[in-house]
Amino acid sequence: MASASPDDQAPASSVGVVLGADPEPTSVVARPRHRAAVVFGVLLVAHLAALYWPRVDLEGPVTWSDKVVHVLLFLAPTLAGLLAGVRPAYLVALLALHAPVSELLQHYLLPNRSGDAWDAVADLAGVVLGVTSVVVGRALRR
Repeated sequence: MASASPDDQAPASSVGVVLGADPEPTSVVARPRHRAAVVFGVLLVAHLAALYWPRVDLEGPVTWSDKVVHVLLFLAPTLAGLLAGVRPAYLVALLALHAPVSELLQHYLLPNRSGDAWDAVADLAGVVLGVTSVVVGRALRR
């Protein structure tokens, strides 16, 4: 009887173990966390682009919808970062600090932009809503 090759003996799910690779990246648990990290990265780039784009042309007066955009710009990366496993204290502190700093940078360094204290308040509200959503969501799953 012919001997089977090592590839024939190992099931497909243990290929990483046979080859000596860390099996964690292919595990079911790691895939959602990896996806969440990718989503977090994309949202962070979009977040920074929206806040620091040199010129934003708005038709008509800026209304409350601008504040909704600011809430969403900070809510989305907060949610994605927490779900991706970023340390909550670091993430919340950085985003909360970034809220007023971004408005100051827009006001003083971007000639076609202006800073607004109410935008910073909306930004902070987005961080709070993101943290609250994750905490409540995890509590409801228990």
